[in-house]
Amino acid sequence: MDCLLAYDVGTTGCKAAVVSPGGNLLHTAQVAYPTHYPQPFWAEQDPQDWWGAIAATTRQVLGESAIPAQTVRGTSFSTTMTNILALDEQGRLLRPCIFWLDGRAGAEAQQVMRRLGGPRLFNLLAGSQVTGKDMIPKLLWLKRNEPDVYRQTKYFVDASGYLLYRMTGRFASEWSVASGLGLFNMKTKTWDKTLFRLFGLDATQFPDLMPSTGCAGGLTPQAADEIGLPPGLPVFAGAGDPMIAAVGSGAVFEGDAYLNLGTSAFIGVLTRRRLNGRRGLVTIQSADPEKLLLFGETSTAGACLDWALRQLYGLEPAPAAFARMDQEVAQVEPGAGGLIFTPWMYGERAPLADENLRAAFINLTVSHTRPQMARAVYEGVAYNLRWILDSIQELYGFDCPTLRVLGGGAQGLPWLRIIADVTGRRLEVLPNPRERLAVGAALVAAVGLGIYPSFEALKPCIPVERVIEPDPAPRPVYERLYPAYQQAYHSLKDLYHQMNG
Repeated sequence: MDCLLAYDVGTTGCKAAVVSPGGNLLHTAQVAYPTHYPQPFWAEQDPQDWWGAIAATTRQVLGESAIPAQTVRGTSFSTTMTNILALDEQGRLLRPCIFWLDGRAGAEAQQVMRRLGGPRLFNLLAGSQVTGKDMIPKLLWLKRNEPDVYRQTKYFVDASGYLLYRMTGRFASEWSVASGLGLFNMKTKTWDKTLFRLFGLDATQFPDLMPSTGCAGGLTPQAADEIGLPPGLPVFAGAGDPMIAAVGSGAVFEGDAYLNLGTSAFIGVLTRRRLNGRRGLVTIQSADPEKLLLFGETSTAGACLDWALRQLYGLEPAPAAFARMDQEVAQVEPGAGGLIFTPWMYGERAPLADENLRAAFINLTVSHTRPQMARAVYEGVAYNLRWILDSIQELYGFDCPTLRVLGGGAQGLPWLRIIADVTGRRLEVLPNPRERLAVGAALVAAVGLGIYPSFEALKPCIPVERVIEPDPAPRPVYERLYPAYQQAYHSLKDLYHQMNG
């Protein structure tokens, strides 16, 4: 039987998935890799780790499933975004990847905004301030602080572009990933040369553009030998993880919305409307060439639960450990005894674009228990998601009554119930939520191969496994605490800037 093989190259590891043309997950494998934090605000990864993980997961998933490599019709991938990789003419890495979590370029972010009238005017025009995690500031940081690397760079690429090169030998940048750079014209689907000149960047250092369903080429003999797939296998460009999440969740029609719960969490709404950004929300190119994605990300979601598991329970993240914490959290009354947690452990993107923010427990007393602290962590992420959803409704008119849910966090029923109750939204949980990005990447390849005529035709391939309706009983508690959560930002932001700026 023919099949597709796709990858979710994420923050903490790579998942490979063998998927049927009908969208059914046949087998999966996963390999982890580290993130390095060499200095405050810095976050780096070694792209060789990504490639090694792709090779390891490919051999594992084919070996364990006994699926012949010759039956694979095509491959693609989902990747993290807003990473900077510098490649020389031979495609060699000149330094480690400046990762999406990296916020080192705060001074350059201020420089970008000064060039456009200052932070206050920029905020009025663009809807949110540029931060040190954004791509243009990162490029300017590299140009200023590592000039030798900058001069030697033939092409700057994101994770997607690096993997396309390793697989096919072709330098390319996929539309949706490129749109996260801030130098991509979403109307013409070209690099915006005017913006390059404005910021003193060189457009020739960025490769040719292609859509998600474009075939970058066949797998080179060297790549085929390294990862264990047939040479010449079609490699499709894929897309960034927010866009692939839309495909994998079945959010493919106008106004469809999804929630991805992973290390970070993001909410996306499919639309044909070009919308100006506000409150850290952005409009970027979707995997579907005909649509855009209104997108808001909270930087640390599942990462906050990982922290709680380690620091409050002394356990490493694992299914049994999460089950124990979930059980305790489920026994705590909504509102966690009046305790509020702000989940800004590594700065924030939406609805507060501010890399200086940090997490905090607010209103902590000697009577609060560990389960209450854990529940406050779960609820804190939910408050932030509600703030994003409320902003989407207020600013753009999308009320998002139903969210398709995917990602590792979708396996935790107490957390899902808390999110439904805090946000007041109906949650539709998908089967195999941890593998949805890899499945979504496979479906992009299926559209590229012509198995499906459009992205909208994928909707029947993605069934709903569980529905969670919001419970009205805890609503009064959350209606009292949610404004206090919002006020925490306004009360503490100056202190955070003083301590971390």
